[in-house]
Formats: sequence, structure tokens, C-alpha cells
Amino acid sequence: MEVLISEDRIRERVEALADRVNADFADRPFVVVGILTGSLVFLADLIRRIQHPHQIGLIHASSYRNSTTPGTLVVNDGLLPDIKGKHLLLLDDILDSGQTLARLVEHLQHKGAASIRTCVLLRKIGRQTIAVEPDYTGFEIPDKFVIGYGLDFADDYRHLPFIGVLPDNTPHP
Repeated sequence: MEVLISEDRIRERVEALADRVNADFADRPFVVVGILTGSLVFLADLIRRIQHPHQIGLIHASSYRNSTTPGTLVVNDGLLPDIKGKHLLLLDDILDSGQTLARLVEHLQHKGAASIRTCVLLRKIGRQTIAVEPDYTGFEIPDKFVIGYGLDFADDYRHLPFIGVLPDNTPHP
């Protein structure tokens, strides 16, 4: 398997992102909202480096359903705390087309968030169909299907400590 981003590079970049979040949210409490399930590893690593008061919320948004091509987006926000009037940091594993992030920002705005900043670990170059500009980006990557560090294929490979490229010969479920 091709390793696209090593464990060490990920750790260094998460520390740098946390430094920016610490500076930007130093004057106010906020809620880190992780998009399930891909952001869990990233969320856990990032929040351990945040030095200011914050809550954690989770939202489920999925469109892949055991495939490498997106389908209809399904959203479940039952694991969110009350976000009305609160500042949010919306955390996602990967920015692909931009549809998920754009729809979730709109959804959270309608729930009354005071402000929303977005953070993505990975941004795929050449795939965006919706104009979304994350406030924080870990890495820009080529248009390849990636796995590891929380990202999956058919709910597998999330455990890998690096970001790898899914081999072309990987059997589909």
C-alpha cells in the first residue's frame, strides 16, 4: 500500500492546527463538532492539544455506503449538545466535493450557532463541486481514494496510523 502521509507528518500537522485553534478561540469557549465516523481519530488527537474550554459534539453525515463514489447525504445530529448561540469548530476528515461540509454548515446555522469555523484534515485537489473554503486544512492531496487515520473503505482500514491510498485491486464488499 502506498503511504501518502506518514504518522509523523500527521502528528506534526495536528499540533500546528491545534496551535491555530488555540490562538483563534483563546477568548471564548466553543464546541468541537466531529463529523462521524471518519473524523474520530483526528478529533481525539486535536482536542488533546486544545488548551481552552470546549465541549464536544458529534454529527453523523454519510454518503458513501460501502462504495468509492458518493450517494445521497444522510444527516443525524442526535449527539450534538445545545449549540444555539455557541461558537463551533466543525471537524471533518476529508473535503472532497464540498457538499457534506456545505450542507452541515447550513444545518448548524439553522440550529442557531453563533459562528462556525471549519477544519478538514485532508482536502482533495480537483474534486470540489461546491465552493467551500475551510478555515483550517491539514493537507492537500491528489484525487485518490485514501484510507487510514479514521478514513475507511467499507468500514475497514480506519485503524491505520497513516494516510494510505486504497489499492486498485481492493475487492468491493
